[in-house]
Amino acid sequence: MWMENPIFREDMESIASADFIPWEKLSGKTLFITGATGLIGFNLISALAYKNLEQKVPLKILALVRDEAKAKERFAEIVFAGAPLKFIVGDLEHIPQVDEDIDFIIHGGSPTASRYFVEHPVETIRMNLTGATTLLEMAREKQVESFLFLSSMEVYGSLHREEKVDENHESFVNTMNPRSSYPEAKRMIEAMCASYTAQYMVPAKIIRLTQTFGAGVRKEDNRVYAQFMRQALAGEDIVLFTQGGTKHSYLYTADAVTAILTVLLNGENGEAYNAANEETYCSIKEMAELVARMKDVGVVVKTSSESSKLYPAESFMNLSTEKICKLGWYPKLTLEGMYECLIKTMK
Repeated sequence: MWMENPIFREDMESIASADFIPWEKLSGKTLFITGATGLIGFNLISALAYKNLEQKVPLKILALVRDEAKAKERFAEIVFAGAPLKFIVGDLEHIPQVDEDIDFIIHGGSPTASRYFVEHPVETIRMNLTGATTLLEMAREKQVESFLFLSSMEVYGSLHREEKVDENHESFVNTMNPRSSYPEAKRMIEAMCASYTAQYMVPAKIIRLTQTFGAGVRKEDNRVYAQFMRQALAGEDIVLFTQGGTKHSYLYTADAVTAILTVLLNGENGEAYNAANEETYCSIKEMAELVARMKDVGVVVKTSSESSKLYPAESFMNLSTEKICKLGWYPKLTLEGMYECLIKTMK
């Protein structure tokens, strides 16, 4: 993709040139990655392949995938170019035995659709916990150099006051809501990581990502930022079905990849790190207005008596990134820059 798409190539070059990442630690190493075909996994594997192919850093990538044919199609250019990418066929509940040595594990696999969490809460919990247990045992057996779990800002729950949220902030997750199957599973896996570090000396770290988007987003993505983009590109007014008061921060895909590699290679064992661009903190309505200005369309609010039943109450998630920034990491793209890149890649 980086050969065909100039925006994506710029992203790969930006990641590969990040001088705060100790790339030498990956030389001659093998990485096992779950969630390979998702947005973040795709960008992460592409960046590692770029580092190998373009900058000759010797490494090997093992990617857990459910469908090898679809994975080969998703990574067709990388495979054709001869990247050291091997697909391990399985899922989080059926991770096969891997006979090869593994130096690093990055666990990003999980259901990600809110509808799935609501309709299949039991499967959401079971899949997440089964996969994490298998992978932490693998990390213990293989004596990996580092294990990184990709968690989420959702572990903090729904916060209804505006304040900075650091890694020690209390959580407000309603355990009686089936939708909470996702954040509660993430919270349990975080506890498992800390426990495996304390009891078995597994070098586990956690990164809590805010909502991430950028190059590689699928056109059919139904998250709010993608809906805004599709409406604007079609020359249509952006329609909000709430007042759009919910506020949180965002992160560009390439910045998420550099954050992941930073924590994997420089983070402290048994510690969690927020990852976001603090300058992007805004409301849903403010984001809609930004996109509307970029494409010269309007923003229309259409609320009804059913809105409060269909959509969650206003909440706020202003993540503090002081801790990860102390590792040398910093984000590069603003919210407007993120949308500019997204629109160009979609075109």
